[in-house]
Parts: sequence; structure tokens; C-alpha cells
Amino acid sequence: GALPAELRAAVRAMVGDLDALFTALGLREDSFAVGALSRVIAAELAGYAPARNRRRMATNKASVVFVDRTLDLAGAVGHYGDNLAEKILSVLPKLPGHKTDVMVNMVELTALQTTDEIFNIIAPGCLAQPNDPAAKALWESFMNLKQKEAVMEARRHLVEAASRENLPIKMSMGRVTPEQLSSYIQLFRNNLKALENHCGLLQLVLATVQTLKHPQTSKWDNFLAFERLLLQTIGKSEMPSVLNQLLPMIKSYNKRMKDDYTCEDFLVLLVYMYSVVGELKSGKELDAAEEEVKKALVKAICEEPEPSPLLRKIT
Repeated sequence: GALPAELRAAVRAMVGDLDALFTALGLREDSFAVGALSRVIAAELAGYAPARNRRRMATNKASVVFVDRTLDLAGAVGHYGDNLAEKILSVLPKLPGHKTDVMVNMVELTALQTTDEIFNIIAPGCLAQPNDPAAKALWESFMNLKQKEAVMEARRHLVEAASRENLPIKMSMGRVTPEQLSSYIQLFRNNLKALENHCGLLQLVLATVQTLKHPQTSKWDNFLAFERLLLQTIGKSEMPSVLNQLLPMIKSYNKRMKDDYTCEDFLVLLVYMYSVVGELKSGKELDAAEEEVKKALVKAICEEPEPSPLLRKIT
């Protein structure tokens, strides 16, 4: 009864369709539900008059499990682990016409000055390098190793490639920095033969450098830290206290520093929080905390000078 009329009609239509399917299959079903909407559908099916008649007559037994797809949202908006491939795919711009590949800025391999305008002049690189065994091996390590190990693997591949081309490379030990990888890449710049031989590998290492330097990467680590903290505290503390912790972090455009969360970031965080917590018991404290977060978020959205396409779509 709490559902909007449109959704009620959709649930009834779905129950009717399911009953027709089970009638055709001659099924007597046991229903199980995971999630709030699933329980509504399972209950509606259990009380549906034609379904009750069918279950009396049917000879075949089956278990039907209804699962709320909203439970998948935590997976879609979460920031997991320490994986370089996931970070590259998240922070670099998408390759035009592709859903799973990204644009790698190749200006560093040219003699042009590295300005934002030039980015569009030089054809972008990408991650898919099917004809380069070294690049394929490196991409595997980006997906399977921790970030620190994957970056060391990128350095090792670069050093090996430079050695094969007799480039004057100085191997350094210790922590790998984006600047160090860039200095190794510069060695290939004036050697067209070396560039041609290792173009695939260089594109992947450039993607690594650009990802590590990207401002979104430090924000990614902040997200990950917040999500881990949330998972640890949500059992002990109630949702209102978590929302109250979030409140001072919601800042308007004018007060925001480059490391602060944007409006979209907060929407992602809120989706993650409510997905992880599950169903909540309503109460004065929760209502008050939610109201404060709503006010702060609406204020921040209204003060955006140029709302993103996502924000425009939502509003």
C-alpha cells in the first residue's frame, strides 16, 4: 500500500506474467525473497488467486528466488582494493566510440609543448594492445597485482625495452614515482625505431603516469578509506551519526578545494552507504539527520555554476 500507483500496477503485471509462465511450465513454486521489493512481489504472487489454484493442480516443484537488483548498487559505486587497472579505467577519459577503453595522452612522446589544447591534435593511445606481447603481459599485471607491484612491473618492462634498444637508461631502486617513469619514457622520444618497437608498452606506461598524477586518484583513496571506515563503524553506530559525520564535508562550489568531494561524489557515497546499511528503522533522529544532509546537498547543487550532465539529469 505504500508504493506509488504506477509501481503497484507494474508489480501486479509482473505477478500476472510470472503466473502465466509457471502455468505453462506446470510449476508449484516455493518463493524466497532477498530485499524489500522482492518481498512485495513474492507476497503478491503468494496471495494471487489464479496462482493459488495453479499450485493446487501443478505437478512440478520449483524454488523461485527474487533478488532486489538495488543490492548490486554497492558493487557499482564502491571503490575496491588497490588495483591499478580499475583506477586507469575510472579516471582517464573514455576513448570515443568505446565503452571499455580510455584515451591516453601521447603528447609526451612528441616534441610539442604539453598544453591542454594539443591533447586533441595528437591521436590518443589506448589500453588494447593485442599485437604487443610485453604490453599484454603488463596489462595482466595491472589487473592481477597490487598497485605498488604493478607500477614496479611497469618500470621493469620499460627498463628491459630501453636496454634492448641501447638507450642510456639508469636503473634506480626503491619506490617508483610517476616522474621517474616519465623520465624513462623521454628516452624513447627521439628514437623512432624504439618508439615503433615498443609503442604498445609506452601507451600503457603513459596511462599509468597520467593516472597516478590525476587529481581523481587521491580522491579514490579517500573514498576507499571512508568506505572501509563505514563498514567498520556501521554495526556499532547508527546511521544518523554517520550522516552527521558526512555533513561538514558537503561544501558549496566556492568553498571547495580540489581534494573536496563534489556533489556527484556525495551522491555516490550516499548510494553506497544506504546500499550497505540495508533497510533502516525510521525515527526522529534519522529524519533530522537526513533532512540536514538534504538541505546541504540541495544548497551545494543549486550553487554549482556549471552542473555536470549527471546533475542536470537528476535535477
